[in-house]
Amino acid sequence: MQEIERLISFDGRDIRLTIGLLAPQAGGSVLMQAGDTAVLVTATRSSGREGIDFLPLLVDYEERLYAAGRIPGGFLRREGRPPERATLVSRLIDRPMRPLFPQWLRDDIQIVATTLSMDEQVPPDVLAATGASVAVLMAQIPFNGPMAAVRVGLMGDDFIINPTYHEMENGDLDLVIAGSPDGVIMVEAGANQLPEQDVIEAIDFGYEVVQDIIKTQQSWLDELGLEIVKEAPPEPAPELENYLSEKATAPIKEVLKQFDLTKTERDNKLDAIKDDIAATIEELPEDDPVREAVTINAKALGNTYKTVTKKLMRQQIVEEGVRVDGRKLDEVRPIRCQVGLLPRRVHGSGLFQRGLTQVLSIATLGTPGDAQMMDDLHPEEEKRYLHHYNFPPYSVGETRPMRSPGRREIGHGALAERALVPILPPQEDFSYVIRVVSEVLSSNGSTSMGSVCGSTLALMDAGVPISKPVSGAAMGLIKEGDEVRILTDIQGIEDFLGDMDFKVAGTDSGITALQMDMKITGLSVDIIANAIQQARPARLHILEKMLEAIDKPRTELSPFAPRLISFKIDPEQIGAVIGPGGKKIKGITEETGAKVDIADDGTVTVSALESEKALKAKALIEAITHRPSAGDVYAGKVTRVIPIGAFVEFMPGQEGMIHISQLADYRVKKVEDEVNVGDDVIVKVREIDSRGRINLTRPSTSTPMRRRRLGRLPLPCSRQ
Repeated sequence: MQEIERLISFDGRDIRLTIGLLAPQAGGSVLMQAGDTAVLVTATRSSGREGIDFLPLLVDYEERLYAAGRIPGGFLRREGRPPERATLVSRLIDRPMRPLFPQWLRDDIQIVATTLSMDEQVPPDVLAATGASVAVLMAQIPFNGPMAAVRVGLMGDDFIINPTYHEMENGDLDLVIAGSPDGVIMVEAGANQLPEQDVIEAIDFGYEVVQDIIKTQQSWLDELGLEIVKEAPPEPAPELENYLSEKATAPIKEVLKQFDLTKTERDNKLDAIKDDIAATIEELPEDDPVREAVTINAKALGNTYKTVTKKLMRQQIVEEGVRVDGRKLDEVRPIRCQVGLLPRRVHGSGLFQRGLTQVLSIATLGTPGDAQMMDDLHPEEEKRYLHHYNFPPYSVGETRPMRSPGRREIGHGALAERALVPILPPQEDFSYVIRVVSEVLSSNGSTSMGSVCGSTLALMDAGVPISKPVSGAAMGLIKEGDEVRILTDIQGIEDFLGDMDFKVAGTDSGITALQMDMKITGLSVDIIANAIQQARPARLHILEKMLEAIDKPRTELSPFAPRLISFKIDPEQIGAVIGPGGKKIKGITEETGAKVDIADDGTVTVSALESEKALKAKALIEAITHRPSAGDVYAGKVTRVIPIGAFVEFMPGQEGMIHISQLADYRVKKVEDEVNVGDDVIVKVREIDSRGRINLTRPSTSTPMRRRRLGRLPLPCSRQ
């Protein structure tokens, strides 16, 4: 293909798209550039595999450290498992792309985005997401696009499109919005307790730019003589669906109206209906079209039964305004909250249950040395708040191997982390590193928001002085033609058979996090605004229930949490505290039992389970770093005697000399007449010469002072 470039400009910021230059054997490829950040995005399609009844879409985001001029660490010196942030970017690309592929498509599709250059100003994620749409269009894969994504920031009262890392860090909003010609298809946001209306305006502002980028892609296709591929789906077998509609409609409706059923009881009854129909089909003649359809495709019966059940459930909600558990559209399930559930060494715990969804969150307080070092391309070097989410198979009554966290677990943990970061105390006020682990014990919809609520309880139980508690709710959607129904606090079946999963978290002052995923090709901003507004009373109701369990953070930390003391030293003295080969700092740790962390700016954090140990370590460090000045008085010990004077260690590792003329207020003939090695003496700093040598004198007995033992800091005293 001929090399072609296109420039998209908005608010003085440019995105350069180049096709026909790189990866010629990929199905489609595009180089996306903004500033000095460059991302290569490719899309490739392979023939489908036998027995696949889903879309096998694989999206990979790859970071190469050469993009930032760095060489990977470790023995192999090459990139290994993707860092957590790369996994989150892969999800960010996948979520708006997946709904736009036809549901009947069964071919293998792989999208690979590789960051080739990074200027640490322009984030590559939205470039990669938009590039995925361009690459798929170039590959001529069936697609209901184009799709485009932009980031919206808020600086003061002004929205910014695609802000830099610095602008994101100093702003009140970090919102990524993706859209198609049919409307908004994905939203991901973190906010500093912004009012709902501000977030709605940001979504509307961002979608206007998304539409401009979509138009650019469409005009580019026209220029290249390409069309958006919309292959016709395979013809369904209507006989099976008609048969199931006739046989199953009445019994399914009956089950859907039994509102007192538990999830397990409802699922068992629906499965029993399907099994009865399957047995009936087995008795049909072999040449019957219904039996032939089931014989040809073993999964046809299950898929068609799901379609019929989905249609009837949605019909009940749209026409009758009643959900499968009998709730109204805006009603929240029963809530239970508890704190302090776990004993002893756990620093804080919170149990949150909403309906059949149950999450136990555990908070642990650590020292600054426990912060997570970030080994990726982004400017952030470490994280002091870590949120981990676990989803074991027993939470949904299943069995499967337990493996390392998958993309879903990483994504849900990141969403909860984003929701809680705005209410954490600043590091200078609370220097602990905080880790919260959310264990999903039972799942029936919205476990991510359950982890936000449970984690808020755990943080308050641990005594973390959060500014405000955070709650969250998941909103759903049923859209049939022009009929739209928004559901509050969706459960599993409503998520599975619905059109939207929209998670909203925040305080009573405003929103801290959003995440919206669609199963249809787009929604208008008005519908999204209604969902955000409907989520507010649900969040406040949940928050009220949470505050009944604990209304504010505990005033005392757990007795098993480390005690931290933070103070500053001159950065030039860090080496003196550490000592050759770490000898000094190891000695302090061994002597006191405290842990010492020193930051590059000279911030020292001492931690120990007992405050006395931390205070002792602080005193030793201050003794090393204290700089004496003329007039300071100390209690010291004579270490050496020479003909012209005596050397006195007046602080650990610090010596000064008393000249023979300064040993007394009368003439001294011989130093040993006044002092000997090992003698305890009171000394005063007379002067510090240009070479840094400390000259001492012996003050007269009338000098007012407070004596301190060797190794302790001098207290203020009057000077002669």
